[in-house]
Amino acid sequence: MYDRLVAKETTLAVIGLGYVGLPIALEFAKKIKVIGFDINEKRVDLMKQKIDPSDELVESDFNNTDIEFTANLEDLKKATFFIVAVPTPIDESRLPDLRPLLGASKTVGLALKKGDYVVFESTVYPGCTEEDCIPVLEEVSGLKWKEDFNVGYSPERINPGDKVHTLASIVKVAAGDTPESADIIAKTYELVVTAGVHRAATIKVAEAAKIIENTQRDVNIALVNELSIIFNKLKINTYDVLEAAGTKWNFLNFRPGLVGGHCIGVDPYYLTHKAKQVGYHAKIINSGRYVNDSMGFYVGKQTVKMMIKQGKNPMESKVLLMGATFKEDVSDIRNSKIVDVIRELESFSCTVDVIDPHADSEDLFLEYGFNLQKEVTNDYDAIIVAVNHKEYSNYTEDEFKKLMKDGKGVFVDLKGIYKNKIEDLTYWSL
Repeated sequence: MYDRLVAKETTLAVIGLGYVGLPIALEFAKKIKVIGFDINEKRVDLMKQKIDPSDELVESDFNNTDIEFTANLEDLKKATFFIVAVPTPIDESRLPDLRPLLGASKTVGLALKKGDYVVFESTVYPGCTEEDCIPVLEEVSGLKWKEDFNVGYSPERINPGDKVHTLASIVKVAAGDTPESADIIAKTYELVVTAGVHRAATIKVAEAAKIIENTQRDVNIALVNELSIIFNKLKINTYDVLEAAGTKWNFLNFRPGLVGGHCIGVDPYYLTHKAKQVGYHAKIINSGRYVNDSMGFYVGKQTVKMMIKQGKNPMESKVLLMGATFKEDVSDIRNSKIVDVIRELESFSCTVDVIDPHADSEDLFLEYGFNLQKEVTNDYDAIIVAVNHKEYSNYTEDEFKKLMKDGKGVFVDLKGIYKNKIEDLTYWSL
């Protein structure tokens, strides 16, 4: 398989061309023949024009690549090595929603042939590949796992918006269903990952390794968020505390904030779901999730309390919220916890205007029911800088004061980027 791929005698296919799939497809396409498959024809049409719908890649990233973008299942049948990189979200009950993954498994099953390889990159709980995905591949294709086709798992480690830690520079974890398939899968990834490939002992080990990466971050951020709530009651600036504590060599440098997006705010629920299936209630992980899921409401409530202290009536107050994406300098709005801040402010009958230089207003309306404000006014009672986009980093206090009613009001700096820069406005940060 590896030799045929390198010789361009066969083709590798990537199913799902979002934040994860498209960069992988383009990197492989610099070395071997690739089919980029997505069910969204509009996205496919954009990629054919060298446009990344996720706004992560530029036109030059598409140059010198041997890739065919398609939404046609028949085209997928030309491939013999399949990489599945579709989202694994949670539903309204915070349970794993495997529909995109199982749908992609069915799609691959329709194109699967004897001797083919299927590698899953989507973040899942340990056991999902073998217990949920492979049965779909077998049923749809009519083939037998290990006898007719092989399966592997190699979790994605893409960090949206990060231009330093890219696909090629991050060590890849990979596993296969046999020693031979594990070696072929690892060698295939080594074509594009210069940092190297770690060969995990089993598929379940690779699945578990990925799920704990984000769970560990989630729990650590939850601790710092809880500390920020305590320090707020003690009238201590959290960032001053972290700066002091950070002088010790082994202090973990986590920062408080809203934990959204499609990874850290989602993946722990996959692990707690699986833990419950095997009879264990995950206490620390669930507690961390509770803290982080509550932070948006906490920020909204603190903002209202500070406005009331200034003698403002929340029902007559107007708040400008700067930033709507789940993190800085990306356009991704999935699972954005900014929405929780908005809902809390609206529960006190505040009027909320939202701006963001990266988010799409139509997408926000379809997902959350609100649009971006085209123009800001000069009568805000509070301003919340919720996402530290680079466009906001050079704002001065005078510029913020011009947006405030009578040049006075509450200034909320969630990420602490204006610490020691605000003197006249009422300042608060996590």
